[in-house]
Amino acid sequence: GHVNNATYLTFVQEARVDFTVYARQRKNQSPILFDMVVARAEVDYIAPIYEGGVNAHVELWVHRIGTSSFGLAYEVHVEGAVVAKARTVQVAVDMNTKTSRPLSENEKEFLQEFYEGE
Repeated sequence: GHVNNATYLTFVQEARVDFTVYARQRKNQSPILFDMVVARAEVDYIAPIYEGGVNAHVELWVHRIGTSSFGLAYEVHVEGAVVAKARTVQVAVDMNTKTSRPLSENEKEFLQEFYEGE
């Protein structure tokens, strides 16, 4: 059978986590892209992924940079074919007040490196 639809979002989440880990390692300074929450996630399912040894590859890029949020776009590939396209919106959060905060200049600079637009 095919995998559950939530599996696609798991692949997207893993790519997003890898991206934020890379951001922290690359900047080698105060953590960036750390205190974020996903405010929105959407997936266009293009083809089923069948169970058993699935090796998905996810391409990720920044499609929008706002004041306190940014958008990531994804393509999920299995065996060279695009099986899903997804988008998420991340909001920067001040962990003391539990409210949104502006993206820092370091965060914006890093995101700009991966910006490809819509």
